[in-house]
Amino acid sequence: MIYPVSDDTELLLQAAIEEIREEDIVLEVGTGSGYVADKLRDKCRFMVVSDISPYAVARAKELGLNTVRADLLACFKKKFTLILFNPPYLELEEFERRGDWIEKALDGGKKGVEVMKKFIDQLDTALKEDGRAILIHSSINLPEIHMIIEKKGFVFEELKSKKLFFERLYALKITKRD
Repeated sequence: MIYPVSDDTELLLQAAIEEIREEDIVLEVGTGSGYVADKLRDKCRFMVVSDISPYAVARAKELGLNTVRADLLACFKKKFTLILFNPPYLELEEFERRGDWIEKALDGGKKGVEVMKKFIDQLDTALKEDGRAILIHSSINLPEIHMIIEKKGFVFEELKSKKLFFERLYALKITKRD
């Protein structure tokens, strides 16, 4: 019932390790197994994780992580210097839908970008002025995700990518436009 550690999880971890600073106040949205946060928690000043799944929240608490059950960013009043998100980025077909928590971890909606769009729409409220966000996405989300980021007034750069059999995964660093 929890999204397992996978290629996209490892890509987020690799990008975050290179980006994280000792003074960062970090939020990992959609922590899933807690794998990324568990590896990073000693590399920053403070870290909190969130997930919509009660199973993921329970797992994160078992790991001793500061945990909040939340849907994306709307509930956070504090602003963060680094926000990490490995969102659902696939568009599931009707026959693939199971109505469970794993589906929520996989199904990004139409073109796989609906959850990412909601995240980008809320990002300004949770990101400090000089903050950064790292977002994982797939080549199947192009060019839509780039247009969504730019339309909302952010800029991005590719930090890392990984070629898989049927797609390429990307770790994007998103910042506020100067």
